[in-house]
Amino acid sequence: MSTRELDILAIGAHPDDVEIGAAGSLLLAAASGKRTAILDLTYAELSSNGTVERRQQEAAAADKLLGVCARYNFGLPDRGLEAVREQAIERVVKLIRKTRPRTVLAPYFSDRHPDHESVSRIVREAIFNAGIRKYMPDPELPTYRPAQFLYYFINSTVTPQVVVDITTVFPQKMEVLRCYRSQFELEEGSVQTPLTNGYLESVEYRERLFGQQAGVRYAEGFVSAAPYVLTSL
Repeated sequence: MSTRELDILAIGAHPDDVEIGAAGSLLLAAASGKRTAILDLTYAELSSNGTVERRQQEAAAADKLLGVCARYNFGLPDRGLEAVREQAIERVVKLIRKTRPRTVLAPYFSDRHPDHESVSRIVREAIFNAGIRKYMPDPELPTYRPAQFLYYFINSTVTPQVVVDITTVFPQKMEVLRCYRSQFELEEGSVQTPLTNGYLESVEYRERLFGQQAGVRYAEGFVSAAPYVLTSL
């Protein structure tokens, strides 16, 4: 990709994490001309269904629909992120300083999957460290801290602090998720997992719930890592 700065950098542990929680928001951002990108920390090589090669093909298909400028994958060990925690933080810091996103998205910090929680903590520390002048000093990658850091939901559903109305792009979001057939559909040779047991229906229910809370049909919910500042009411 070019060296132009990003508007949004969305980070997940596995290809499909970002799409589950934030595909609608990324679709809206791309449609408005914003530059978006996705970072997957692993290739999800330990997933019960599918292969790394097929998952990458599915991610590429999703990228085309999402209109992202780039998709990165660090190839860190699936279910082994804590063992390479410092390396992961350093690499995320470098990418943040290089792409200088206005907004960073990461998985909500409480999730049934330990990798999602690990990524949440890694990104939080990376954002903090990216703004420290003496942390990994590099004249070609000056310090930077994103203006906005939001957590998106994968398996958790708590009351969001921020919602994005995705009603107009909800069908496209579901189309993006259906790119990952190896994960969400029972195929010959595959085994049942929580993802094959009505998971896409649960995503639709959640977005309807968030939408109902906000007075719209469908919405994606987020939690802010810091308070929002108003100059007045």
